[in-house]
Amino acid sequence: MFALTFLGTSASVPSAERNHPALLVEAAGKRVLVDCGEGTQRQLLRSGSGFRRLDRVLLTHAHLDHVLGIPGLFSTLGLRQSAEVMSIHGGPGTLDIVIRMLAGLWGAGRAPIAVEFAALSEGQVIDAGDFAIACFPVRHRDTDSFGFAFQSPSRRHLQPDRLAALGVPDGPLRGELAAGRAVVIEGDRMVDPEDVLGPPSGGKKLVVIGDTETTEGLPQHVAGADLLVIEATFLERDAATARDYGHLTAAEAAALAAAGNVRQLVLTHLSGRYEDDEILAEAARIFPNTRIAADFDHIVI
Repeated sequence: MFALTFLGTSASVPSAERNHPALLVEAAGKRVLVDCGEGTQRQLLRSGSGFRRLDRVLLTHAHLDHVLGIPGLFSTLGLRQSAEVMSIHGGPGTLDIVIRMLAGLWGAGRAPIAVEFAALSEGQVIDAGDFAIACFPVRHRDTDSFGFAFQSPSRRHLQPDRLAALGVPDGPLRGELAAGRAVVIEGDRMVDPEDVLGPPSGGKKLVVIGDTETTEGLPQHVAGADLLVIEATFLERDAATARDYGHLTAAEAAALAAAGNVRQLVLTHLSGRYEDDEILAEAARIFPNTRIAADFDHIVI
């Protein structure tokens, strides 16, 4: 299960209703921040999420609307005497900008909290056991941008009817079978896990993509996602402007969701030049199960 709290859903210019980009993802007792736009620390408080157990930031890229909240958040965590080490993941160029930003405020290596920097390259970012995070490259205006795929493993469950038919008693033997190990039951009969386990089920996939100028190369990464979070900064009538600024239209985001057989699409990084209903209408014509993200929206998959 993944729980998402949208802390900021605006494009580069915030509004009274929308803060700069940031998304909190919670899974298996861990909390991960994707991007940290200006004002994110206050959004964490306003959402009721707070700062507890927050020790990892994934950065899609280094444009200022996605990273300027880091100094304020770190300053507050320092004042609260947080003992946790904050891990920041980003492309090498992204990390260079963040490191220089922090050094300009506090001096090289002197941030108010302990920080570890981890440069991204395509593939696995972390394996937390109950879920894993992978990253993949995204094209956006000469930045080293990345998208992120959160995946929880599917599990196979014991089938009661098969257990009963084979005479497997309640108790430790069933635990062995659930763990994938064969057992011997009364009468020296061997029961293999494949005889009593059902098909895989329960795995969830969340894909988060920040700013991107194209969907080329992305379908393979979003394929089969239960939820895709992606920008929709422009409408199709302004596609030429979208190209100039390196962003998607709502129609392009919806077409990606359809091509990837995604279950639900959530659009974010929204421009104040459009009404939400306009954005939703354009996307829903192509991919009906679309919603528009608003600050403090909470979604569980």
